[in-house]
Amino acid sequence: MSPVVVAENWREMVDWSVALLRRGTGEGVPEWNRRVLSSGLDNERDLRVWLREQGVSGYPQMLLVMERFGYPELLSASSDALVDAQYADRPELRPILDRLLAEAALLGPMHVQARKTYVALVTPRRTFAVVKASTRARVDLGLRLAGHPPTGRLEPAGSLGNDTITLRIGIGSADDIDDDTLTYLRHAYTANT
Repeated sequence: MSPVVVAENWREMVDWSVALLRRGTGEGVPEWNRRVLSSGLDNERDLRVWLREQGVSGYPQMLLVMERFGYPELLSASSDALVDAQYADRPELRPILDRLLAEAALLGPMHVQARKTYVALVTPRRTFAVVKASTRARVDLGLRLAGHPPTGRLEPAGSLGNDTITLRIGIGSADDIDDDTLTYLRHAYTANT
């Protein structure tokens, strides 16, 4: 049995975020919604600052912001639909994602979360990698390797949809996924568990 937990849809990610909120703060969504409304904050930026001051960050913070200001339409899309849309105009790149997911499954417990423009690989602690079809000819494997300098195939990440991703490896085909790529993926997983 695979150690990977794939969120079948955004509802599962929301449920996961609810559990993180409760585990991290001891309170559930109804109590936090009451606190948020009582704060009187009426814009997302101020709410995020206030939540951070309350010790709520990451996925639980995102959850409470959506609870207050509404959930985006893409949350009703299935993971398959989100990924299919990412590769609709570049199907020849889809085997890269499939191979990276198969290799990541060997690393240990994690969640695979499809987003609108990328797929996030998340340890029980946090996101350690993203896979994004960045161009029609390249998929970027973004890695969270804080303090690791760009060397060889590792380049600065730029913008891959997640600000915590520090480095990237450009991949043109599934055959380009070599031992070095898998070693960097393993290091990112280990550093973020």
